[in-house]
Amino acid sequence: MSTGPETPAPAYDDAEKGTLEVAIARPPLVAATFKDEKKADLTVVTAKEVVPSAPKPAAKPPKKKTSKWIIAKLWFNTYRKLFTFVFTVNMVGIGIAASGHWPYATRYTGAMALGNLNFAILMRNELFGRILYLIVNTLFAKWAPLWWRLGCTSVLQHLGGIHSGCALSGVCWLALKVVNNFRHHAVNHDSILVLGTVTNLAVIISAISAFPWVRNTHHNVFERHHRFVGWIGLILTWVFTILGDSYNLQTQTWNLNGKHIVRQQDFWFAMGMTTFIIIPWVCVREVPVDIELPSPKVAIVRFERGMQQGLLGRISRSSIMEYHAFGIISEGTHSKYHYMICGVQGDFTRSLVNDPPRTLWTRQLKFAGVSNTSTLYRRGIRICTGTGIGAALSTCLQSPYWYLIWIGSDQEKTFGPTINGLINRHIGPERLLLWDSKLRGGRPDTMKILREVYAEWNAEVVFITSNYIGNTEIMRGCKESGIPAFGTLWDF
Repeated sequence: MSTGPETPAPAYDDAEKGTLEVAIARPPLVAATFKDEKKADLTVVTAKEVVPSAPKPAAKPPKKKTSKWIIAKLWFNTYRKLFTFVFTVNMVGIGIAASGHWPYATRYTGAMALGNLNFAILMRNELFGRILYLIVNTLFAKWAPLWWRLGCTSVLQHLGGIHSGCALSGVCWLALKVVNNFRHHAVNHDSILVLGTVTNLAVIISAISAFPWVRNTHHNVFERHHRFVGWIGLILTWVFTILGDSYNLQTQTWNLNGKHIVRQQDFWFAMGMTTFIIIPWVCVREVPVDIELPSPKVAIVRFERGMQQGLLGRISRSSIMEYHAFGIISEGTHSKYHYMICGVQGDFTRSLVNDPPRTLWTRQLKFAGVSNTSTLYRRGIRICTGTGIGAALSTCLQSPYWYLIWIGSDQEKTFGPTINGLINRHIGPERLLLWDSKLRGGRPDTMKILREVYAEWNAEVVFITSNYIGNTEIMRGCKESGIPAFGTLWDF
């Protein structure tokens, strides 16, 4: 689920804090007023210089207490709504089946379990996600009512709710299957009873390892158990399925006829699960990289070929171990390179700085993030802090209708010439606000800035990429101000 870590996260990560005590000269910020937005001419603007106040520590304004209603609405987001719906429907079905009032589900409990697990895996498949985003972006870009486009973005961003709901439901259906097998142990073969129990344990371990508090605080534990125990569970599922379909309970004999097995629906569900798991791994490649180290806190990884905006990629030093997801920066599909910004926060990212590799493993099939739906909107704002620029920048590089707000500390020195060069070449001052907290003497009143830019830019939506605390603060502020906004998730 998309809840954040239980331990408080720092207000700013290391990359946002900066590493050098150097004051950098900044071009003046401007506030832009557009003469005729309908003509989409972004070159005709009336600009006025905004002179920042002197960099002196200012007293922080008292924090406004967020109402419990706003907090509750943000907590019960689309992710939890989808999870609740899927899980509730399945629990009702399990209750009816267990009471003997649904003969079909009682007879085909294994198919009910595998059907849920099949759909759970599909929701996390990169190819399926890309196709889904492509369909929505193609059919509803700009013309559809805003509430519909916002709804599409929300559902696409929170597909993990369906993933979690179906996965947990599949575990419960599988448990019911195993219980029913033991209830009829007199006519069941011992191998089926044993395989059912072991398969259920493997699937349960894989599911528990994906709980938010495990995934967000023990990434390697999550990855090893969720992936490798999950693969073991898939193999056991195949054996359990074939044994179960081959054994005749009435005659207590084995029917190893391949045609009989292929005709069973749970066989095809298992085939679907296997296909959806294999597809991303077929696309894994070891690729050459160049790593720029503008500061000890950040590694800029450069890859060959350009990318469309709104994509994220997974990289690793190993072909199957320890994959980490980062936002992709690219000037477009025509570009020669794309980049990832890796802030030093763990062993993997630290190794990129201390021991830069010449190659990395990556899945060539990238997965779509919420920014990929930016094409649905006429105008929008991309606000980010620190290393969040890695997920935010492509949208503003590739579309002149998106405004960039980047809050950090000593960005030019911390992130280096490559990132700053991309910003200077492609984003004019009329749609750019860089806030250097070191130069300006502290953090800004983020919501004041956001509300002003939202009105000035005539935006339809705000996309946020920040750490847990920053994301929470901005999401609450946007909700109170009636500004449609989508924030960072920690559920992939």
